[in-house]
Amino acid sequence: MVEVEDFLPLANLRLGVPAASKAELFEELSRIAAAAVGLDPRPVLSSLEQREKLGTTGIGDGVAIPHARLPGLDRLTGFFVRLKAPIEYDALDNAPVDLVFLLLSPEAASALQLKALARIARLLRDAEVSGGLRTATSPEAVYELLRRKVPGQAA
Repeated sequence: MVEVEDFLPLANLRLGVPAASKAELFEELSRIAAAAVGLDPRPVLSSLEQREKLGTTGIGDGVAIPHARLPGLDRLTGFFVRLKAPIEYDALDNAPVDLVFLLLSPEAASALQLKALARIARLLRDAEVSGGLRTATSPEAVYELLRRKVPGQAA
């Protein structure tokens, strides 16, 4: 089982991130991610935009899980962002998004990326977890919620 703490360090959590649109959000995510993994933000942004053209990564209930595979990335890396205010995202349920989990993976890590995406989706679809993520007051409290096991999930 892939655990969130395997690819999400506490340093990759941001609360109260301002973004007025999906485009602004992707630009900010690209800057944050590129700085953390030592890549240029332009290919990160391009990869996120290309993936989004295939279909929305807004999974509903105010949650989005943008993801991309990147050349030059040596490990699966996650980032969690709680937006200052919800934004329009073209999510599956047409609801605005305020919780965003960005997942970047090496080009050859397809199976690992799919397992991590499934883990994140199950976690963020849990109403208790997502509710807690919206009200947590510190990155440490958010991190503990993201490390949680949800019902129906293997230990």
